[in-house]
Amino acid sequence: MFEFPDLASRLAKVRHFRALPLPAIQEIVTSGQVQTYPVGSIIYREGWECAGLFVLFRGRVHLCKTSFHGQESIISVIDPVIMFNEVAALDGDVNPVTAIAFEKSITWHISRERFQPLMEKYPILGISLLNVLASRSRRLISKYEDLIARPVKARTAKLLLDLSSYGTQPVDRITHSNQILAARISTVPEAISRSIKILRDTGAIETTRSQIIVNCPDTLAEFAQVDDELFKL
Repeated sequence: MFEFPDLASRLAKVRHFRALPLPAIQEIVTSGQVQTYPVGSIIYREGWECAGLFVLFRGRVHLCKTSFHGQESIISVIDPVIMFNEVAALDGDVNPVTAIAFEKSITWHISRERFQPLMEKYPILGISLLNVLASRSRRLISKYEDLIARPVKARTAKLLLDLSSYGTQPVDRITHSNQILAARISTVPEAISRSIKILRDTGAIETTRSQIIVNCPDTLAEFAQVDDELFKL
């Protein structure tokens, strides 16, 4: 578990807290608490009362939505050190997504009731949250565009390009099972299996039990229907 000075130091590294003086960081830290979540545990559920604001210090968290048919989609993957559940923390309404600890995770958490006075005292906090919301809104719009404009095969190819950093590293099959890949692009595992087979048959990728290796990222970019230069910036 983190000691107080270490916790303050880690929170100060969050991009949206960097402008705050150390006394302000210390006040914010003491207003929240550190929590640990085992793999697979639910941090909070979609539609439940506002759970407050979280900062992930260690591990990985999936933010998920479930359709009326029970299909789960991963809206966002949270890695350290990033805030999440900022929407509910701002408006006080229910949690818009379910947060699941994909790995053993350590978070700093503050309730909305405690966070609101801090935003009034330190306006930079509210401004920072607006920047987070703007960034995530753009990513959601981009994901929506993928869903309406690209078939599953193209979305699969694009995801593999992202996960492999344009073919520079293998995709771990333990971490990214067909079920997880399907949830990332809002489809079903069977469709992922078919898409991977097509991409493998073309030679663009090869697969083992433990890895997906991108042999020809340019070919994969063609399947993804994207400009390969976007991945090389």
